[in-house]
Amino acid sequence: MKSTFFKKHYRINPETLQLERIEHGVMYWLRRSGGYIIGGICLGILFFYVFLYFFPSPREASLMQYNRNLSAQMEVMNAQIDQMQIVLNDLSQRDDNLYRAILGAEPIPLSARMGATQQISYYDSLARMTNTQLAADLQRKVDLFEHELYVQARSYEEILDLAKNQEVRMENIPAIQPVLNKNLKHMASGFGWRVDPVYHIRRFHEGMDFSAPVGTDIFATGNGTVTLAGWRQGYGQTVEIDHGFGYSTLYAHCHKLFVRPGQKVKRGDVIALVGNTGKSTGPHVHYEVHYNGRPIDPRNFYFYDLSPEDYDKMVQLSGNMGNMMD
Repeated sequence: MKSTFFKKHYRINPETLQLERIEHGVMYWLRRSGGYIIGGICLGILFFYVFLYFFPSPREASLMQYNRNLSAQMEVMNAQIDQMQIVLNDLSQRDDNLYRAILGAEPIPLSARMGATQQISYYDSLARMTNTQLAADLQRKVDLFEHELYVQARSYEEILDLAKNQEVRMENIPAIQPVLNKNLKHMASGFGWRVDPVYHIRRFHEGMDFSAPVGTDIFATGNGTVTLAGWRQGYGQTVEIDHGFGYSTLYAHCHKLFVRPGQKVKRGDVIALVGNTGKSTGPHVHYEVHYNGRPIDPRNFYFYDLSPEDYDKMVQLSGNMGNMMD
């Protein structure tokens, strides 16, 4: 079939009434061929983009495969970090509730363990990057895990130091009663809310009272250094001992003192005699135990003195609400 593009064209001459061949110039042929050229170009561009969309280039195919492999690796790493986090959480629980508890150390606050390792904006910027939601989550977990590992490592260093000092600690912390009281006959009043014997109002009693005759020996309840040996308002003649490790003890209303500030004492040393000085309603020693500056119940620190049965009996006697002596 012949093409119509180059087909010859004729017209009838009205004067001669004969067919004459029409001769076309260059512009005619340019206009006629322009439509075909433009159409071909448009069709070529269409085929080009269709090919690009459905058939990636070798470089693009390689990058796509690389991204798929990278995503798979990050998912595996995420799962591994989750498993390691479970192990670290278990170590943290053991650290706070077992190791540090045994050695008398305060648990590490959760805020200190977690920490603010990065600002939120930092992770937001990661999430805005191409296909990095998983990467941002992975980065957040890695930073948190790194911080928790650091805190846990420091905690174990502290526990190791505490363990090395445990023998010294057990020698220093209060562990006996301040007077000989094997039959518990000297118990007068315990720790807690009591009725003040002078003002007759309820007041928190920060120690324990042991009634005994004037001149009865008062013992240091643990090794330490005397920080006060003298008169203290309300307490009368008083001895205070710093035992280290956050512990200190106080012995009040004494008749006579045998120690001076700065002196080293050992558990069982006689440091004073029972008296009736200061705001006191009868001969006794008022005994306090402090930990990190706060008064705590002294009855929990007689484990070298009392059997389990005696301890139960002391708990009952120290609950007496009416015999506070100072």
